[in-house]
Amino acid sequence: MFRRDFGKASLGVFVSTVLVNSAKGAEVAAGSDFPKSPGLTDYVGRFVTTTKYEDIPSQVIELGKKSILDGLGLALAGSMARTGAICRQYLEDLGLFDGKASIIGSARKTSPRFAAFVNAVSIHADDFDDTQLAVAKDRVYGLLVHPTVPVLSATLALAERGAVSGKELMLAYHLGVEVECKIAEAISPRHYQDGFHSTGTCGPFGSAAACAKLLRFDLSKTLNVFGLAASQSGGLRENFGTMTKPFQAGRAAESGLESTELVALGWSAAEQILEADRGFFHAFGGSYDPAAIIGRLGKPWTFVSPGISLKPYPSGSLTHPAMTELARLIETNNIQATQVEKMDVGANHNMTTTLLHHQPKTGLEAKFSMEFCMAILVLERKAGLGEFSDKVVQRADVQEMIRKINFYVDSEAESAGYDKMTSLLKIHLKDGRVITGRADFGKGSPANPMTFEEAAAKFKGCAEFADWPSAKTEKIIAFVRALDTAPDVSALSPLLAAEKGKG
Repeated sequence: MFRRDFGKASLGVFVSTVLVNSAKGAEVAAGSDFPKSPGLTDYVGRFVTTTKYEDIPSQVIELGKKSILDGLGLALAGSMARTGAICRQYLEDLGLFDGKASIIGSARKTSPRFAAFVNAVSIHADDFDDTQLAVAKDRVYGLLVHPTVPVLSATLALAERGAVSGKELMLAYHLGVEVECKIAEAISPRHYQDGFHSTGTCGPFGSAAACAKLLRFDLSKTLNVFGLAASQSGGLRENFGTMTKPFQAGRAAESGLESTELVALGWSAAEQILEADRGFFHAFGGSYDPAAIIGRLGKPWTFVSPGISLKPYPSGSLTHPAMTELARLIETNNIQATQVEKMDVGANHNMTTTLLHHQPKTGLEAKFSMEFCMAILVLERKAGLGEFSDKVVQRADVQEMIRKINFYVDSEAESAGYDKMTSLLKIHLKDGRVITGRADFGKGSPANPMTFEEAAAKFKGCAEFADWPSAKTEKIIAFVRALDTAPDVSALSPLLAAEKGKG
């Protein structure tokens, strides 16, 4: 038997054992809210250590390329945000510009740990990065994890240490995305609904899994990495609409990488951190669904089902179905801003509480304001990076249009289930006409996906926003398109770096 076949066979036997033990544990725990699944963390660790690049379907590889390209573009655009400048200034004050890992969009380099942090902050700064989708109807669609930001930032930073091929990078990336998404899918919906930011809490596991794979850790080291990363999980939704939301994504990337560096030096941690009575699922969620993760890693891969969404607008994903539909209605009916008397936007209650800024005054608040997103589309017929600025949000005509938007909980949207982002639009025009529309999903979702060419067009827009040289822009797109053939991904670094003396 070949080594690869033996690994698959042993993992299969292990999964069967975990499933049997879980069933027995469930019987023992009858009447308890917390299921018993001994060996769960071990199962996740074995998945990371035994999976090979050849085990990943080609469809998953191609879908991943779109998200990787998307992440790189957002790192460039996000480097222009105030958070990017603050992060770079902070590292300079600490005297940390003496490493080999690139800070994307600048000419500066630092240690992998801090490069992962700063680049992740940039990727998430504009809330324009990809989003995991939910399966169960009791879970908030699109609000589990932003999967690429913690994983890509960490793997790119580590890859600059030496010869890491495109296949090695993508293997680590896909393992990280798969692990964090399945953990987010399994934890009780209470986790998100009560205020945790899943990218900050589940993201460290993705970063940890990817970094452990790149460093070729064995099972014991991988389990210790999970234990250490779990103790650094954190992030609260109350910080949505502030600089701290991307900080939470940055910390997720950093903590997974930092955990691998410490474990490589001999650091120890609990090796059953997911399922333990005092572990991650119990402490952060109160409960979890073992069936959502045990035997499910790579079966199917999350990129295939239920899928991962690329964002068409730099705002909270829950705004996107309504924005996609409103853009269609504006074009179809040639709606002018002067014609609009008022607009009703119905949604489920999870959408109204997450899009919590009903009278935004800043660009960051506007990203979590359905009212602004509707208003700016009516006024400008576009909603790009340039529209989500303090200056635009505070314009008198924008504030006036915001007051015309009624964003409310609709019983029809509520009954559709939280696995959808059902948005019901009713536009009242001054001449008495009422134009209606409905959308469950937005552009970029698996139901209405972006092609690689569309993802490349979004990347170009982000690069242009960062005033990036067009020659470098085209080379980055070509590099990612053929990433599986790249002998050394560090060749990307100069394409993502500014000229010396800038940034």
